Amino acid sequence: MSKIIPFKAVRPTADKVALVTCRTYDDYSSAELAAWLNFNPYSFLHVIHPAYANTQKITIDKRFKGVLHKYQDFKNENILISEEHPVFYLYEIQTKNQTFTGIIAGTSVEDYQNNIIKKHEDTLQFRVELFKDYLHQTGFNTEPVLITYPDSVEINTFISLRKKSEPIYAFATPNKEIHTLWKIDTESEIDWLQQHFEKIPNLYIADGHHRSASAELLYEEDKGLGNPNLKYFMSFLIAESNVKIYEFNRVIHDLNGHSKEDFIKLVAKNFIITDKQRELYQPKSKYEFGMYLDEKFYALEYKFKDKSKSILENLDAQILYDTVLHPILGIGDLRNDERIDYIPGKQSILHMKEKIDDGEFAVGFMLFPSDISEIKLLADNNLIMPPKSTYIEPKFRSGLVVYEL
Repeated sequence: MSKIIPFKAVRPTADKVALVTCRTYDDYSSAELAAWLNFNPYSFLHVIHPAYANTQKITIDKRFKGVLHKYQDFKNENILISEEHPVFYLYEIQTKNQTFTGIIAGTSVEDYQNNIIKKHEDTLQFRVELFKDYLHQTGFNTEPVLITYPDSVEINTFISLRKKSEPIYAFATPNKEIHTLWKIDTESEIDWLQQHFEKIPNLYIADGHHRSASAELLYEEDKGLGNPNLKYFMSFLIAESNVKIYEFNRVIHDLNGHSKEDFIKLVAKNFIITDKQRELYQPKSKYEFGMYLDEKFYALEYKFKDKSKSILENLDAQILYDTVLHPILGIGDLRNDERIDYIPGKQSILHMKEKIDDGEFAVGFMLFPSDISEIKLLADNNLIMPPKSTYIEPKFRSGLVVYEL
């Protein structure tokens, strides 16, 4: 039984929403960030990255206090407004290739603790504690956890009918996306959604494992304060058939002392290797991998498929780690080893090719993306994917909806 709640959100005024909302902070290069901050005084980047010119000179505590002060400035200047009553939102993102639609709601920390909200990725404790401190000092969050739920005919019908009503926002962004937001604020609609989500036995975190873990940690530390908002964290709930899962491809700086010829021989112990020359090869199915080395593409087919192995052992990202990255290339810690980097599969394969051709990296591996059934099966069995196994869309715009603690 999954519990969701409406909440009294803070959001931009309709005339400024296109100027306020932004991509997540990590998506911007330093040059982009400086340009947007200089160009657009309404950008939420001013809130989440205050005093950007002096970032290296201030402490974390001062930076968090700066975030809070700038956020309060945006509210005082009526750039951001508060809902009078708790609401849900229906949110749609139209990209060039796909439309994503889901419900913005508060989800329960207790459900997270009781494994009703399931996870498939591990977290780094220092990142969890850092974001917990951020939440504690700023008192708000604007990046919801992306959560999937099993497709429901009833909920899909509700969404389709609700989208025919007048939205509170409909705006375009510089990356040519269309964003539309509807407010769900009638008592009957709120009750209906809560009752239908109560029928769903489990929800699954698709993206935002650190944010949900931070919300739990903050709740455990501050629950004695009696703040009811700490019992929930903001989530974007989307049907599992509506998420888009990309792979993370891997690039490694060197061959760990191996010659090209010896490296290929070692890889051939576990893979059937086909030389694709300069064909921009990408794997077509599970157990297939691509490799780019010395200006050539190779197709790698795993030799030892065994359905009797665990779901984790049969995960493509785990197979690559167990057969190549760890034993041959000497990559032990996938999160922290500086010899490896990751490129979202959403990016063109030419991006990887250029990095290797320029000498920045020695070899690259392309993976076939996991599907939602693999992610759910791992979560149901309390198994954890290797780091950077999935890049999942949609991505939420910062500053669109704010959950205050």
